[in-house]
Amino acid sequence: MDVIKYLVDLGPSVVLPVLIFLFGIILKTKPGEAFRAGLTVGIGFIGINLVIGLLMGSLGPAAQDMVKNLGIQLTIIDVGWPATSAIAFGSAVGALAIPIGLAVNLGMLVLGLTRTLNIDLWNLWHIAFTGSLVAVMSNNITLGILTSIAHAIILLVLADLTAKHVSNYYGYPNISFPHGTSTPYYLIALPLEKLFDRIPGFRNLKADPETIQKRLGLLGESTVLGLILGIIIALLAGWDLQKVLDLGVKTAAVMLILPRMVSILMEGLIPISEAASEFVRKRFPGREVNIGMDAALAVGHPATIAASLLMIPIVLGLAVLMPGNKVLPFGDLATIPFIVCLMVPIFKGNVIRTVIGATISLAFGLLLATYISPLFTQAAQNAGFKFPDGASAISSLVDGAVPTTAIFLFGAKLGYAGIIGIAIIGLGVAYLVQRKQKNSSQSVNKAL
Repeated sequence: MDVIKYLVDLGPSVVLPVLIFLFGIILKTKPGEAFRAGLTVGIGFIGINLVIGLLMGSLGPAAQDMVKNLGIQLTIIDVGWPATSAIAFGSAVGALAIPIGLAVNLGMLVLGLTRTLNIDLWNLWHIAFTGSLVAVMSNNITLGILTSIAHAIILLVLADLTAKHVSNYYGYPNISFPHGTSTPYYLIALPLEKLFDRIPGFRNLKADPETIQKRLGLLGESTVLGLILGIIIALLAGWDLQKVLDLGVKTAAVMLILPRMVSILMEGLIPISEAASEFVRKRFPGREVNIGMDAALAVGHPATIAASLLMIPIVLGLAVLMPGNKVLPFGDLATIPFIVCLMVPIFKGNVIRTVIGATISLAFGLLLATYISPLFTQAAQNAGFKFPDGASAISSLVDGAVPTTAIFLFGAKLGYAGIIGIAIIGLGVAYLVQRKQKNSSQSVNKAL
């Protein structure tokens, strides 16, 4: 447990490069190349975190002032994902999250039930989160551990289902995102895309970054769009001209710099990804492996950032208008890109569809975050979390508003049968997915 806590405290910017290096050595990559790949990935992550930190530091005060201007009186504070992850790992279930995630992943790989090798161990806090909530709700640690196991299974299934979209849209072959926040929204985007395609007129509306730039010219460029959105948010906050322009330039900078930080991270991943594919191809003919990574790789896309910036005033508006909501969005406003990044490929980069899909998702998500607040607050107290000044109840959008959180909490109300049932369904879907992909690969090989 001390070793696991030490790894968690190091954070992904340190742990992931070490894992990349070790993974490269196992795949018989030259030590120098493996070291360079791991270091480059670490640098990329630091760059991404710096840019997201800039966004959070800029938008946080703007959001606070927008709340004051709107006169919002909400009693549950969104403490954000950093606090949420610390609470999750600080629980009794959270201490076992990394061993559980590794065991489930290796077991499913051996049985041929997944193509994802998840090296993003730090983000296993997502399975710790659901497990800790269920443990608090049921007063049963064993049920919480089973929830973490079931959650790990579901995330690997979703990673495999979304891998083709990650490859086709973002251009990341042999990469998947077993990310607890991002992948579940695929389940919402898929039916919405089919619905949107049936609406006359709306189905023909193109609003991807390329089309927007083509139609608007300079005004459609990602940096200029970021400038405009930043200015709008600052104006809604009631800021003076200096602060308005400052936020505008900072959001423009995010639009330009974040994709470049992602490209640095990918520069380190590509040789390891290629080595992994070759390793599996030689030893397991007919099988492929995807490297499971943080969805941070997707948050730098112009469509993702544009939709996320548009969602900030919308989420605050939802917080006021949604009957039954008591959560004040704050800490996770800057992490909305993680919520929309796997909706974007399904909507083919259409910013309008993404905003509508995210609005529907977060409208219900705010109610879920309100519902789990007593459990979240109790889990935080159990973990010794220091509450913000004046806060007696807390929650978060990441992962408090995520669909899978609802699935496991309501499944746990059925006791062991509910959670084991979810795990069995997940394994069944995993089997069908792998069987379909295997048949598809065989058909392609025959055609060749």
